[in-house]
Amino acid sequence: MMFKRVMIQGKILLFTAAVLSALSPISGCSKKDSSGGGQVNPPPPDDSGPFKTDVVSWVTNGDKTSLFKKQNVSIMFTSPNTQFSTIEVNDATTYQTIDGFGYTLTGGSATHINKLQSTTKDNLLNELFRTDSTYIGVSYLRISIGASDLSAQPFTYDEVTAGQTDVNLDHFTIEKEQVDLIPVLKKIIAINPDIKILGSPWTAPTWMKDNNAFKGGSLKPEYYQAYANYFVKYIQAMKAEGIVIDAITPQNEPLHGGNNPSMVMQAAEQAKFIKENLGPAFKAANIETKIIVYDHNADRPDYPIAILDDAQAKTFVDGSAFHLYGGDISALTQVHNAHPDKNVYFTEQWVGGPGNFGGDLSWHTENLIIGATRNWSRNVLEWNLAADPNYRPYTDGGCNTCLGALTVNGNTVSRNVSYYIIAQAAKFVRPGSMRIASNLAANLPNVAFKNPDGKRVLIVLNKATTAQSFNIKYNNKTATATLNAGSVGTYIF
Repeated sequence: MMFKRVMIQGKILLFTAAVLSALSPISGCSKKDSSGGGQVNPPPPDDSGPFKTDVVSWVTNGDKTSLFKKQNVSIMFTSPNTQFSTIEVNDATTYQTIDGFGYTLTGGSATHINKLQSTTKDNLLNELFRTDSTYIGVSYLRISIGASDLSAQPFTYDEVTAGQTDVNLDHFTIEKEQVDLIPVLKKIIAINPDIKILGSPWTAPTWMKDNNAFKGGSLKPEYYQAYANYFVKYIQAMKAEGIVIDAITPQNEPLHGGNNPSMVMQAAEQAKFIKENLGPAFKAANIETKIIVYDHNADRPDYPIAILDDAQAKTFVDGSAFHLYGGDISALTQVHNAHPDKNVYFTEQWVGGPGNFGGDLSWHTENLIIGATRNWSRNVLEWNLAADPNYRPYTDGGCNTCLGALTVNGNTVSRNVSYYIIAQAAKFVRPGSMRIASNLAANLPNVAFKNPDGKRVLIVLNKATTAQSFNIKYNNKTATATLNAGSVGTYIF
């Protein structure tokens, strides 16, 4: 397949011609949807209204006429309408377990949230992380270990005077995180104690690198062990704050040295670091945090496969993580097939502002919520949770048009397209759910799950230019639903 290279914010993105023809979606969405700083306007409870339904439905329309709203429609299991396409859900065929859906809580996101007035902050965090009522129930977060490019400035937890080193990590401290990130995480954990947190570094401390800089460069072999110990100290320091780090990746985007901060780490280097230093360091410290490799684009499945092909490294590795700024989402299945005993994760995709709400909703739902999970991913994370109206903060050379799921302007919080992309899945597909089989119908990409409570969840996108009616078939029963063009529907039964 032919790809075209496009440079956006320092990242080389690879797209097919077909994708490029409609790709204002991947790099944009509408500026905001204003609904204040409190909780989502509550729809009626399930038993309200003058109708009976076998299938509860929630819909977000590409034209914003419905935004994560429960539909007051009756969808009953009756005789099928043979003129419509049928999506058959079959829970006799199962795939991967789901860990959750969510966002990257960047340092900048934490700062914006922490500066909100107390009532607004509490309402917002409840809206995002509570699982009852009309809250969206975010169940997975990614955070940066040190600064990301959406921090106000680059930093690590162990910087020393130029020309000096700190092999024993005597100067290690996470005090920068105690200002905003840790207080916000503590509030989130109080709301949802089971939330999973993934940590990813954008760079090692500069004294460990061959260019002694935040941007680019590589980890010097003589500091592999010191860097492994750096991860151990980080996990232990966060645990002392009551924050359990479920998993880490050794390096965000290890093949992209042009970001600020960033660090290049080739597959052979990452394999060596894991098998000789990081894995044994975790084992010696009795750390159960998962090690997830790669954390970069789907155009290089050979990278994680090379690490997993190393038998010594593989013993310490839980799975592989992906972004989709290049390649095809089907690469996740390629990695799964090569090592079916290891997990697959989807950890980052940006929306560039100001963009197109309907286009982003469609592209992200098809490729991530549906595409990543149909290709074995246990999670889907959007980048990032919050920014101000000017997309700040970001480092010098960092992403200056990354649109948050939330726009925070003073004490006002507006919800953007990523909020709704994640909401349509996170509220209903709970951790511990199992992906189950569903067939693909024309212009109706979809994915199905079975929740721990026994309910089935079907997420459907209407890619057609007009409204479509379709049948939902389960256990020899059939119900008919209708979805507007460009809309996403979640169906629970």
